[in-house]
Amino acid sequence: MGQIDLFPLKLSFEVAGCATLLGIVVGFPLVWILSQLKSPWKNTLESCFMLPMVLPPTVLGYYLLVALGRQSVIGQFFESIGLPLVFTIRGAIIAATVVSIPFFIKTGLTAIESVPQNVIEAGRVLGHSEFNVLLKIIIPLAWRGLVSGIILMFARGLGDFGTTLMVAGSIPHETTTMPIAIYNTMLAGEPGKTNLLVIIMTLAAFFILFVLNGLSHRFIRQHDLTN
Repeated sequence: MGQIDLFPLKLSFEVAGCATLLGIVVGFPLVWILSQLKSPWKNTLESCFMLPMVLPPTVLGYYLLVALGRQSVIGQFFESIGLPLVFTIRGAIIAATVVSIPFFIKTGLTAIESVPQNVIEAGRVLGHSEFNVLLKIIIPLAWRGLVSGIILMFARGLGDFGTTLMVAGSIPHETTTMPIAIYNTMLAGEPGKTNLLVIIMTLAAFFILFVLNGLSHRFIRQHDLTN
């Protein structure tokens, strides 16, 4: 069966972790903006942000290749500063972010919109700025949904295959994540190695999610006790 290379597992967690952090930085402002919109455009914008959830990975990957490739303005800019995006770990992180961020946006938006409007208005009446209303009222009341969105985002980024393969390729010890490594061993006719990689990926993913869920529930209990 040969020696098992665990670099793809390490890379998968690095990509998922970076994608999750990037998704929070980009996603939370989008969630806040969407929650404040009252115009007819809100449904259109929300549908656009949710599109990666339903698009085939090859279609989404193609869009990203066009947007980030060497023929695009974005791709040329990053090439000029020595940070090419396509077929690099940076491309893998972007791909994982794009496919996973809708889960955070959808869950976070639902959580924020579930905060009673009269509580928000009371905070404004008491003289709190919009930032303080967000920081002291909305986030403390919506944080469970936000945390759930973060966990879902990490899980989705960890398991992405098609979009990452399209954008980052399968370069050994550079862009080969665990799902891609599993696919490669299956194509190579190595069922023993494929089975082992699948088991390793399953156990690692379960352990990480178990820990994250445990920390989340513990934080919830502590938060409830202090209130």
